[in-house]
Amino acid sequence: MAYPTKTFNLPILEGISEEQIKVHLGLYDGYVKHTNLVMEQIAKLKETGADPYVVAELRRRFAFEFDGMRMHEYYFEQLEGGAHAPDAGSALAQAATEKYGSADALVAHMKEVAGSRGIGWVVVYADPRAGMLHTTFVADHELGQLAGLPVILALDLWEHAFMVDYRPATKKDYVEAFFANLSWGVVERRFEEAAK
Repeated sequence: MAYPTKTFNLPILEGISEEQIKVHLGLYDGYVKHTNLVMEQIAKLKETGADPYVVAELRRRFAFEFDGMRMHEYYFEQLEGGAHAPDAGSALAQAATEKYGSADALVAHMKEVAGSRGIGWVVVYADPRAGMLHTTFVADHELGQLAGLPVILALDLWEHAFMVDYRPATKKDYVEAFFANLSWGVVERRFEEAAK
């Protein structure tokens, strides 16, 4: 069984060019291909009784490829169908208000986290056990994720996500463009599904 490369219904985005999206989708496609390749290689090596250290290293590599694939799926899904404003009455807005003071304060906090020096991801998680949100900076997508928590929003801050359109010194403008194109309905749906 192999993972398919997903296609995304992306409109023309404000502040993020079609060329940038094409480059970024190509990177995503590479993660999917390498996820499948690593799984194939592990299966073949196990059949032949290969050195278990080789298999172990491929298993470590699998987390990098798989998490890269999945985080990009979260990212692109959030841009499908065009920008949608957040629903002020949603369960997500209520959770954001409880944790950050308001839904707008959640966005401000995410932008602050996105301003951290370095490359990585801003990830917003739902913690259904505690009934709250957590916003973190994840430098390497295969390390530092919050165990067991559903991702409800993923903002890619690696240069491949913006270097066609923006320079590192103007990363803030890319972040603004991301939020201008974000479909909050996708994020709100993820939050509701996490609460089930």
